[in-house]
Amino acid sequence: MARITRWEPENEQFWESEGKRHANRNLWISIPALLLAFAVWQIWSVTAASLNDIGFNFTNSQLFTLAALPGLTGATFRIFYTFVVPIFGGKNWTIISTASLLIPSIGIGIAVQNPETSFMTMAILAALCGLGGGNFASSMSNISFFYPKKAKGTALGLNAGIGNLGVSAVQFLAPLVVTAGIFGAVAGNPQVLPDGSHIWVQNAAFVWVIPIILTVIAAIFGMDNLPGTKASVKEQAVILKKKHTWIMTWLYVMCFGSFIGYSAAFPLLIRTEFPEVNALQFAFLGPLVGALIRPLGGWISDKFGGAIVTFWDIIAMIAATFGVIYFYNAGNFTGFLIMFMILFVTTGIANGSTFRMIPFIFDNQKEAAAVLGWTSAIGAYGAFLIPQIFGWSIDTTGTANLALYIFIAYYVVSLVVNWYYYSRSGAEVKC
Repeated sequence: MARITRWEPENEQFWESEGKRHANRNLWISIPALLLAFAVWQIWSVTAASLNDIGFNFTNSQLFTLAALPGLTGATFRIFYTFVVPIFGGKNWTIISTASLLIPSIGIGIAVQNPETSFMTMAILAALCGLGGGNFASSMSNISFFYPKKAKGTALGLNAGIGNLGVSAVQFLAPLVVTAGIFGAVAGNPQVLPDGSHIWVQNAAFVWVIPIILTVIAAIFGMDNLPGTKASVKEQAVILKKKHTWIMTWLYVMCFGSFIGYSAAFPLLIRTEFPEVNALQFAFLGPLVGALIRPLGGWISDKFGGAIVTFWDIIAMIAATFGVIYFYNAGNFTGFLIMFMILFVTTGIANGSTFRMIPFIFDNQKEAAAVLGWTSAIGAYGAFLIPQIFGWSIDTTGTANLALYIFIAYYVVSLVVNWYYYSRSGAEVKC
């Protein structure tokens, strides 16, 4: 494939004649790479709930920690991944970062087969799942360079939205693939459940190995490094001195932090608070609707403006969280599930709308790409904080109510911040 030597996406003639074709090809390879990254990142959100059934003896606190650790490391990796695309090139980094997903996928598949594996070993493997979490920052930064402003919301929404489906994919596929020895003797022996049935928990990790390898090959032969996008860390780090970087980081923590944090905590939350319900039967639904709706959030924001969409969406988030509290206290699982689904939808829409705001707030393309990565990095700490806050709330008060009220308070502050800086009449930056 010929190397791209000229890139002018804002030039309409260039965009229509060749730019769009190259951009779309890179996008449709980036999407499965990001989906796999999210799947690996969230492997522990489903495997942690099954460990004690197959001979491990971890406490609830340890299980919530295993589910939370990938969020902590994933968010930290994102800080570094934010700045790598302009240094190494988008194609090169996609190949490296996607191939790195093989480490936790194979490691976890081996470790869960031995109930004598220590908690520390499991914690290290959980932390390595953060390699998947880190990919989002570099992927979004890379794709942002390919598209003109008029199409960024939709393109970034598709990349992130379908990529986010990796969370739902792992929570949907895991319960299916662990029920049969689909990889034969190569994947190891089954574990025996208390009722005498067999399960292959390792398959929840091994199932991603071949797709990862195929996607790396696709990136090698189908992606591009763009000219004119090189920048040092110092050049990009100027964003950290800008007020709007930190405001948008706060807002992205509000929506993506909620999405990924609830995704990580949801299976364990159902299991601990509604023990009569099969958590894995429902856990994938939240991440599924949240991810599917994200491109719509970007598309609507391209039409009406990201700030106004974000404003009304936060109001819906607050209402949905109150609904979760009501049905949770009533012990009504159906109402609890419906309210959580609405909450996941609102996080997905705001994920798309806030990322559409950033390229309009920051005119410099390299700065906008860096801000996309930076906000995604800090937002990802929600994957660590939310499960930890839920666990703390349940341990100290006996319920999840306190955690949910803390989240509502954050949403209220976010509503005011978004209104004041971006959506009100006379706002500093109308976007």
